[in-house]
Amino acid sequence: MSGAVDLSSLKQPAATDVPGDHAVTEANFAAFQTVSADNHPIHYNVEYCRERGHPGPLAHGFQVLCFTAAGAGTFAHVIGDSLIAFIEQSSKFLKPVYPGDTLYPSLAVAELTPQRTTGIVTIAVTVHNQKNELILTGEQKYLLKKCNPEAPVSRAR
Repeated sequence: MSGAVDLSSLKQPAATDVPGDHAVTEANFAAFQTVSADNHPIHYNVEYCRERGHPGPLAHGFQVLCFTAAGAGTFAHVIGDSLIAFIEQSSKFLKPVYPGDTLYPSLAVAELTPQRTTGIVTIAVTVHNQKNELILTGEQKYLLKKCNPEAPVSRAR
């Protein structure tokens, strides 16, 4: 089957590499605010944030989540055309992220769920900051075409 993947090959750590570290800049904050249309002052008003005990604006949760995009690493190249859909995502935001922080995302295959002609790959995601503090945990699920689907079951007539 063209565009299919051998699910067992996804246990290789290289399948989920996300390259390097990511510095979070004020320009990232501004760009994400524009895209999301989220105009809560906690994300852009320094004085508002300081009055509430923060050293500066807090990154949007989804802004931090963007750093876990599996397509930013080798995973997208490993699965190629076998991707049918990105079907589920969950996350917990554990610590704030401020301009100037550096984020280190990590993705790892947590579970493979074979089905007849497809399979679900569950990716565990984490993000640490420059202090090695865990700031995000979660998982993502992808539906993929299998390269060797089981033979179709014939029906008795």
